[in-house]
Amino acid sequence: MFRRYLVIPAVVSSLLLASSLAFSSVAVASEAEKPTAKDSSSLPSLLELEPFEVEWGGRPRDPAVAPDGMVWFCGQAGNYIARLKPETGAMKQFSVPEGSHPHNLIVASDGGVWYAGNQNAHIGRIDPENGDIKQFPMPEAIKDPHTLVFDKDENIWFTAQHSNVIGHLDVESGEVRFVKGTEKGSRPYGIKLNSKGVPWVVMVGTNKLATVDPKTMVLTEVDIPREKARPRRLEVTSDDTVWYVDFNRGYLGQYNPETEKFTEWLSPNGHDSQPYGTALDSDGRIWIGETGPYPNLMMGFDTEAKQYISQTTVESGGSVRHMFYDSEKDVFWFGVDTGFIVRGKVK
Repeated sequence: MFRRYLVIPAVVSSLLLASSLAFSSVAVASEAEKPTAKDSSSLPSLLELEPFEVEWGGRPRDPAVAPDGMVWFCGQAGNYIARLKPETGAMKQFSVPEGSHPHNLIVASDGGVWYAGNQNAHIGRIDPENGDIKQFPMPEAIKDPHTLVFDKDENIWFTAQHSNVIGHLDVESGEVRFVKGTEKGSRPYGIKLNSKGVPWVVMVGTNKLATVDPKTMVLTEVDIPREKARPRRLEVTSDDTVWYVDFNRGYLGQYNPETEKFTEWLSPNGHDSQPYGTALDSDGRIWIGETGPYPNLMMGFDTEAKQYISQTTVESGGSVRHMFYDSEKDVFWFGVDTGFIVRGKVK
């Protein structure tokens, strides 16, 4: 059995400005048969975490690495974008339009930095050479661009949490296509593409995953077989399996779109671990920031062995949010609300 929601997509050309599948099987216990968390004290720490303090504060978050090795990140509360040179720790701040409060950014192959203007309804591009900004205004239905990801042509798929939207921006024409979640308050959140360029999204206001057909913008939603599940971030492995973290219940989940099968693993730190940011490395390990404990914990999960393999304390505090894996250097990056950008590397 499956549910498919056919939602008529909207298409809007914006002016470029300068300045549910129901589960067929599930390898988890019922709500009354929740497994007990394993003792996390036996897990080794396989990571070295190197913090870089951000002098401006402002909730530094969502770093991404540029082709030249520079690390760009958002100062969401401080309304800025900044650049970090990892070799020296030197940072430079870039202004963004007033009221933007950038939530997330990605860096294109040409070095251009694209950010989500979360509180004034635009997606912007910063020229890394001079800081000039071009804005792509969103249509009226989209108030809060949230998380961005490039497709193969470096056009942008994005979520808008409180607008209940999954959208696509053509960076040449400014055209925006979008589709809304079927439930009010679905809150589309994390987004990743599979090997075919198809986006998968976690709907943190519900117990759903979602995917959108890139050509037709038809939305398909998949029910996680736990009513109380609230998926927040996700990764897609090379076999197109979807992995998600359940912020509300403390699980890492796996969904196979071919078999429609779900499998879940309870965090060693239990139901209150609040897993949030994730990064998938080239060895098939998912690094998960758990924001329930304070200081936060960085957990490692081996997707081949199907087990947790590492636990490391984030000494700089919390909360760990969106994470980025740099395949060139085999390291991952994340921000911490206490005022740090952190690099993680396997020992």
